[in-house]
Amino acid sequence: MSKKIGNVLIWPLLLLMLSLALNLSLGSVHIPMGYIFGAVFSSTVVDETWQYILFDYRLPKAITAILVGGGLSVSGLLMQTLFRNPLAGPFVLGVSSGASLGVALLVLGSGLFGGYTTTLFTGPWALVIASASGSFLVLLAVISASSKIKDAMALLIIGLMFGSLTGAVVSVLSYFSNAEALQKYVFWSFGGLGHLTWIAVLILTLCVILGLMVALVSLKSMNALLLGPKYAQSLGISIKRSALLMVLSTSILAGSITAFAGPIAFVGLAVPHLVRQINGTPDHKIILPSSFLWGSIVMLLCDTVAQIPFSSLTLPINAITSILGAPVVIWILLRRKNLMF
Repeated sequence: MSKKIGNVLIWPLLLLMLSLALNLSLGSVHIPMGYIFGAVFSSTVVDETWQYILFDYRLPKAITAILVGGGLSVSGLLMQTLFRNPLAGPFVLGVSSGASLGVALLVLGSGLFGGYTTTLFTGPWALVIASASGSFLVLLAVISASSKIKDAMALLIIGLMFGSLTGAVVSVLSYFSNAEALQKYVFWSFGGLGHLTWIAVLILTLCVILGLMVALVSLKSMNALLLGPKYAQSLGISIKRSALLMVLSTSILAGSITAFAGPIAFVGLAVPHLVRQINGTPDHKIILPSSFLWGSIVMLLCDTVAQIPFSSLTLPINAITSILGAPVVIWILLRRKNLMF
């Protein structure tokens, strides 16, 4: 048991702290780690420029990376367990597509509505509100559908249909949009971690905590679902209630993360497989906290690479997560005979 605790918590936490330190230190301006520890744990100000970069940009971005990576990894784990599908991810229910539709209506709507949508919603919170509204509408639709059907695969298909429908609407908006608005939407679709204020980070933190609390409520039923719905029912577990809780948790996590950071690809799909390979167990009491920790580590490392240390250039975070992660997942799946559990 002590070995499992060490694998799940102790050395992943150490790796998380190391990844955090590297993320805060490296960038276009190198900040010594000694100064970082001194600035965080004391009130000593050595360099005002470093102080501004650290507390107004890098630290909020690093906390956002931890929340995004951990939240997406947990939501991906929930969806893979619910649908018993190794290709299921946090956005399989169409939540990301709903967020994309909300942003598209705001940004690309000028092509169809003469700029009415862009003048109606302005300000730094406009994209967040539009994305969250789209995710919330899809969330209501998915929860309504999950309350009326018992088959998890039918729910998966409904989520895919929501994604196809919203994707079609976005395509129409893109066709009629001007180049400037289309470029703005494309940049949003790349994802981003570095534009959040401390207030936005606080709101995102509360949303992620709420989503994790809902996931912990369904922790017991998740282990039973590994052996099939009939076995879970024989243990007195309500499949309908468990599915609803897992859908709700995933929607809160993926929806809030997409609203604040954009659609971050790949992490929620890949990290649960990596965690199962590392821990060698399907027990969700072990792999759920481990997924959060490893998702945070992966996102911090990807963000460190994306900001290109000692350079002023910054790469799209989505590109880095896919380039670095896809070969790892292929290697893991080739090594495993059983793709799922």
